[in-house]
Amino acid sequence: MSIIPKIEPITRDLTLSHIFLMFGYKLFSVYFPLFLVAKNFNLHQIGYTNFLIYLPIAVFAPLVGFINHKVNPAILSAIGILGYGIYALGMILFPNLWVFYLLQIILGISAALFFVSSRAIIMAMKMENPDRSFGWFYSAPSYADAIAPVVGAVLIWKFGFVAVFGLSLIFQIFNTIFYLVRIKNKVGDLKDQTTLSQSANNYSQVFQTVKNKKILPYILISFLVLIGAGFNNTFFVLFLKNIGWSQNQILFFNSLLSLIFLPISIFAIKKIQNAKSEINISNGSQIVGFFSILLGGFSSILNFFTIFLIMIGKSFGGLITNSGRSGFLSKRTENVPEESAAVDTIFSPLATAAGSLLGGLLIGPLGYPVIFILFGLFMYIFGYLGRKSAVDKESNLS
Repeated sequence: MSIIPKIEPITRDLTLSHIFLMFGYKLFSVYFPLFLVAKNFNLHQIGYTNFLIYLPIAVFAPLVGFINHKVNPAILSAIGILGYGIYALGMILFPNLWVFYLLQIILGISAALFFVSSRAIIMAMKMENPDRSFGWFYSAPSYADAIAPVVGAVLIWKFGFVAVFGLSLIFQIFNTIFYLVRIKNKVGDLKDQTTLSQSANNYSQVFQTVKNKKILPYILISFLVLIGAGFNNTFFVLFLKNIGWSQNQILFFNSLLSLIFLPISIFAIKKIQNAKSEINISNGSQIVGFFSILLGGFSSILNFFTIFLIMIGKSFGGLITNSGRSGFLSKRTENVPEESAAVDTIFSPLATAAGSLLGGLLIGPLGYPVIFILFGLFMYIFGYLGRKSAVDKESNLS
């Protein structure tokens, strides 16, 4: 048996493009809250900024799903990548506040184009093991995280934020060309004659599937995990700063975390491919919940090493849950991949936007530890119930 899980050519190229996209973005995104603080943004404004990025992904995802019927999804993804470059250029110019907020919306639309279309490609190509393919695709940010924050920190230290935004722009232009050259021909022409009303019926079919009492609980479990991830994405760096970490410590922590997680992500994909989607979703939720409770319960006495282990555990569980959710939807809505991809894409930004807004509102009155514990308890309990239901179902069938 191979040490490295199987990866199909199209999955490989999609994952590489995702790595390039995230490398360009994560040159600055890890430090973006610090960038906003330097611009005199308060916690509410930081949460609102992230809300403006992620809400448009959810709003525009259904439209992008329909457009995928009319335009090669590889072209739409490439346009989305280029949108990330336009965003980086806008940050270099740093216009007035209203244009700044508009750029956040543009970034959200660009993300919708990339992620809906890339997911649609994975679903439409009828992969041998959808959970495994999504496992590879979702592990891409970890590969970018291993290097990009280091490069970004050095550039910020030497030249300021303008340098990282400039390099990000160059990377996204390169990635746009890569996507068109490497993926467009492999995907071929997926256009069809689907009308707007037919697409609406397809969305209705997907939502009817999601509402099924055997499916909805697992979607809700994965949604809860995504809300927790949204909170972490927005505020975890500020949490580390709040407990006294320096920027250099935060830099080293994030880089080491991603570097060590690379082989762990391979192990996670091997586990993902050998389990049912329901089990993947539930197990991942329990893992994330357990480590979130540890982080909140012992935050006052944890050191660099223990926080590092906790975040490795949370990343491991999150990858399992997210891959399980996408594979779960892919297998149950395989006849409408464009609409299924759009609905799958909606979950993440909605949850991330919710996590950002909740964090901005709750950190003041509750504090970081209580929020970590509450999220953790909910994730662990619902993950446990989901796993128990899936195991009981298997027992009854056998």
